[in-house]
Amino acid sequence: MRKIIHIDMDAFYASVEQLDNPELRGKAVAVGGSSQRGVVSAASYEARKFGVRSAMSSVIAKRNCPDLIFVKPRFERYREISQRIREIFFEYTDLVEPLSLDEAYLDVTENKKGNPSATLIAREIRDKIREKTGLNASAGISINKFIAKVASDVNKPNGQKTVPPEEVLQFLEELDIRKFYGVGKVTAEKMYRLGIFSGKDLKEKSEEFLTEHFGKSGAHFYNVVRGIHNSEVKPHRIRKSLGAERTFNENISSEIFMLERLENIAEEIERRLKKSQVAGKTVTLKIKYSDFTLQTRSKTIGYYIASKDLIIEIAKELLYQEKMKDSVRLLGISLSNLNTDKEDSKEEKKEISVQLKFKF
Repeated sequence: MRKIIHIDMDAFYASVEQLDNPELRGKAVAVGGSSQRGVVSAASYEARKFGVRSAMSSVIAKRNCPDLIFVKPRFERYREISQRIREIFFEYTDLVEPLSLDEAYLDVTENKKGNPSATLIAREIRDKIREKTGLNASAGISINKFIAKVASDVNKPNGQKTVPPEEVLQFLEELDIRKFYGVGKVTAEKMYRLGIFSGKDLKEKSEEFLTEHFGKSGAHFYNVVRGIHNSEVKPHRIRKSLGAERTFNENISSEIFMLERLENIAEEIERRLKKSQVAGKTVTLKIKYSDFTLQTRSKTIGYYIASKDLIIEIAKELLYQEKMKDSVRLLGISLSNLNTDKEDSKEEKKEISVQLKFKF
């Protein structure tokens, strides 16, 4: 049994802007572009009350919240504060797995403070973050990464939730099916059709049933609803893919213009690949049409590539694979199946039957 904490900063980008500019405090703030083609990167809690969310079109966000204030992102500033937050994490454990600038997993089963309570450690960390940065963080505490991450959302903002071993199964049974790893919009709709709306409904299905309807993911769903999720906190996460994308000021319909944009994107990817010293075998082209529908096209080859010329050659092939159904507002390229990939170790399945003998 492990003691895992998931720390998630509250509305991080927007909160940093409100911290640095007192005039923004208490107001609806969106970090992102305010133009017709702009997209919201983050929204303050005041803005969220009006339905403003990250990845939302700036036009829709402004329509939902007429008093919304747009602020341009300052990633250097966000990285600076993120680094200070991580330094706090390392005061407690070296097993820190950052997911982004504003969230991370910590394994505190054995920690530098000798504190047996993960709950108290999480509270200490949140207090220190507040003291040293002026920002609020929320936390989830439980026996694995999945449950800790879900728990960190329960008492947001500026709160925490502990799910001790003896409460894990009940917590999972009461969980909305959309909260489970691997359940996106399409999978959720399929589960609804099968009468699966909650963890309890999911748990009632056999592994054979789930595998029949969801393929390899069936075994994952069968295990995770029983509290079996053996992914370790990995201080050095192995990159699974690398990509870049661009949203255009105006929709484009000419494939020649699209190819020009893709060449710029491929150049950026080449630069990032060199910096990360990785290469990949699978090229994926991402297309977002003017009606916001999304399409991806992929091709896998038998050798690793990292050069712009080879990436654009495959991207071009994917671009002309079929006719565009509409004008395009966004194009992206990603490279996956990287030479950093390692076959996941098959860990023994363990039913949760023994409670921890130390304070949680």
